[in-house]
Formats: sequence, structure tokens, C-alpha cells
Amino acid sequence: MHELGIVFHIQDIAREVAQENELTQLQEVVLELGEVSGVIPSYLTDCWKWACKKENFFEDCGLSVEEIPARTHCDGCGREYGTVSHGKICPHCGSKNTWLLTGNEVSIKEISGS
Repeated sequence: MHELGIVFHIQDIAREVAQENELTQLQEVVLELGEVSGVIPSYLTDCWKWACKKENFFEDCGLSVEEIPARTHCDGCGREYGTVSHGKICPHCGSKNTWLLTGNEVSIKEISGS
């Protein structure tokens, strides 16, 4: 389960941001999570809740997850399509000359606190 490692990494970054901005308590972390990132949102949320109970600084801090849809670009015809629905082969022209535009992200979008 790599979700726990991701949670620890998010908390490390959140601590740094809080220190730089003189925050004493965090309220929420908003995470952008790509549809094909390989991270399971429910596991991530469970790990977050567990980890936040272990440290007062994160005691009441929520985690919001915004899913980024997976989109693929086709160099053959120049069009984009939904990756999950069609995979690597372009549904418009049948080309295999495609690449992922979005959908594998795992990034912090926002950290709020007081």
C-alpha cells in the first residue's frame, strides 16, 4: 500500500508550508489525483485519517481529493480522447502513436490553516 507513503509525504510538505506561513493548525489539504495514477482514493483517505490522529498538528485536518480525468492525445490525428474508455489506441483513427496528457497526477493543490 503506497498510499501511506504518499500521506506521509503530503504531511511533510504541509508542515513545511505551514512553517513558512506561520500556521499553527492545518484545516484542509486539497489533493489532485489523476484517474490513472494508481492511487486508490479510499485507501488514501483511510491512511490520512489514521496518520492525522497520530499528530496534534493534523488533528482536525481534512483531506479533499479532486479527480483529474485521464486524457490521451493522438499524434496520428491530433485529437484527444478519454484514456480509460479507449486505452492506448486512438478511437478516432486507430493510431497507436498516442501519449497521456493528464490523469497520472498526484499533487497538492491547496493547503489551508490558521
